[in-house]
Amino acid sequence: MYEAQCAVVGTVITNPVKRSTPTGDEVLSFRMASNARRQDRNTGEWTDGGTLYLTVTCWRRLVRGVGASLMKGDPIIAYGQLRTNEYTNRDGIERADLEMRASAVGPDLARCNVSIHRTKTVAVDAATDGDPGATEPVVGDQDHERIDDDVRETVPA
Repeated sequence: MYEAQCAVVGTVITNPVKRSTPTGDEVLSFRMASNARRQDRNTGEWTDGGTLYLTVTCWRRLVRGVGASLMKGDPIIAYGQLRTNEYTNRDGIERADLEMRASAVGPDLARCNVSIHRTKTVAVDAATDGDPGATEPVVGDQDHERIDDDVRETVPA
């Protein structure tokens, strides 16, 4: 079976829907659209090209993150395996839809701003026990640009 990995930049066009399989696995799916838009160098005007529509399916841990984060209208980048889903519709017409089994989905930061809420917290060991590579937890922005003298190296000119 031919499985192409690719990234698609676009917009969520349906609200994500979560369902369970007969084996109890959760799957979340939504439709997205990716529009081609180009600027004519001579006139400076923007022209719209074709639109790619595809169904994105998410499995396992991705279900919770996408379900809690995305909704219709959100700008996203989806990465995964592309497949063609062939079927016969109710009128007896053969159809083929493009489907992506996503391995990663995230916001398109060129078109939106986001806040990140991590689902896991990293435990910080309070005692460094003289370990020169150990660092203290960063609190607020005041320590953001701090450089430890122990780790600073001199580069010959």
